[in-house]
Amino acid sequence: MSDEQAALLIAENKRLSEEREHYRDLYLQTLEQCRKLEQGIVGPKSERLPGNDAQLTMAVLATLLGKRDQAAPPPIEQPVREHTRQKPTGRKPLPENLPRIDVEILPDEVKRDGLDSFERIGEEVCETVERRPGSLVVVRVHRPKFVRKDRERCAQTAVAIAPTPELPIERGLAGPGLLADTIVRRWQDHLPLHRLEQVYAREGIELARSTICGWHTELAPLARLVVDAMWDDSWRSPYLCSDATGVLVQAKEKCRNGHFWIVIAPERHVLYAYSPKHDSAAVDELLGGYKGYLVADAHAVYDHLYRSGDVIEVACWSHARRYHWKALESDPERARQALALIGELFRIERAVADAPTRKREVVRASESRPIVERFFQWCDAQVDEVLDDTPMAKAIGYARNQRVALQRFLDDGRLPLCNNISERGLRREVTGRRNWMFLGSDDAGEVNATFVSLLASCQMHGIEPWGYLRDLFCLLPSWSRKRVLELAPAQWQTTLQQEQTQRLLAEHVFRGATLPRAN
Repeated sequence: MSDEQAALLIAENKRLSEEREHYRDLYLQTLEQCRKLEQGIVGPKSERLPGNDAQLTMAVLATLLGKRDQAAPPPIEQPVREHTRQKPTGRKPLPENLPRIDVEILPDEVKRDGLDSFERIGEEVCETVERRPGSLVVVRVHRPKFVRKDRERCAQTAVAIAPTPELPIERGLAGPGLLADTIVRRWQDHLPLHRLEQVYAREGIELARSTICGWHTELAPLARLVVDAMWDDSWRSPYLCSDATGVLVQAKEKCRNGHFWIVIAPERHVLYAYSPKHDSAAVDELLGGYKGYLVADAHAVYDHLYRSGDVIEVACWSHARRYHWKALESDPERARQALALIGELFRIERAVADAPTRKREVVRASESRPIVERFFQWCDAQVDEVLDDTPMAKAIGYARNQRVALQRFLDDGRLPLCNNISERGLRREVTGRRNWMFLGSDDAGEVNATFVSLLASCQMHGIEPWGYLRDLFCLLPSWSRKRVLELAPAQWQTTLQQEQTQRLLAEHVFRGATLPRAN
């Protein structure tokens, strides 16, 4: 090798070394930014390309779809469309279900001369919404005792008295309405127990947090009858969506970690469970015996479910997108190419979100499949070009490892593109733990999961949670255990219309006391 060739080789090695060091510096900077982002210093960012990069997104997409040789048409300037919404012409009518109080205001001259001096020819009515303090009520139940007047003729004297009204907690202080209120405020409104103490103190009753907590612990086995029936019914769903999040559990010296799980049977049930550990044993207890599709992340705790073939893995494109989003600053060109393709998949899914299953399959086959194929061809081409252990290498590695599971949505129109529904469902527990900070015990985690399952399912079906829980606690103690599923939120509207249900609710002493009375 000549001296000139050796010098050129040294210069080339030096250049490559400098590029590698520059790439490494960018990688370390990105790791630091990701660390700050996780700590909440930077704040959340949308996992989409900025709006001013839309033209770039379409250009990159056209290039990756094989239109490189075609001249790109000039952008078409489109005028901003006029608003088609009609401006409100007045305030909306107030809901009819709100109680009304009628107040009549007479003119001063009518007050002075009396009504007999005037003829009433009409009136003007306006409605104003006001707020009055919520109130607790004590239901005093009187049960008279009777004996027959002709008891001298009877062989024995019998005293007649009505049976004691049924309560969710036997011989308890709280009725169904108050129990439902404590549950909604604690797990729907996310009020910790010490705040509940203050709320009820303002309303005129001293309720210790230990009392409220004890009520929920005693009530949970009754409510779990419905939740267990919901779990059994979920096994009939063709696919389930699942995810998990951590939670602190009180322990000596230092809190330990527990985990909340969510399992969603789409359009049927939203179910939560608690486990002390996030491992395969917890997954077996959660999903053991299920056969069908499972939409979940790529965590190793699920892997053993897929070995028998009874459970089929469906991966989440939002997770794949998130990896490329983290690589946007260290390798912007490649990240934008990947995000453009993934973004197009989400655009197609939004367009067919409400379409029938068959139509969704046709659109996915004609539009989504070519994009998915192009995405994995791009990943295969880039895998040898990126440095190991960089954000882009991890993004490409994740996508290639999950290739089969990521493509599974193309073959079945029922399957979702992502698992966002589970992540949104877990926000309920995340919001809660920011308020109550930690669980008192593992048993408290199970109580939490039981009632949150009912509340979240109410939200899925558009049911007002306090009224549902109040009526549930009125019916459940004497309801047939073979028909418990009828009381789940998924079937509540149908059950509520049945004559037997209406009769039982009308006859319930404590429910009648919580209904608004006519003024």
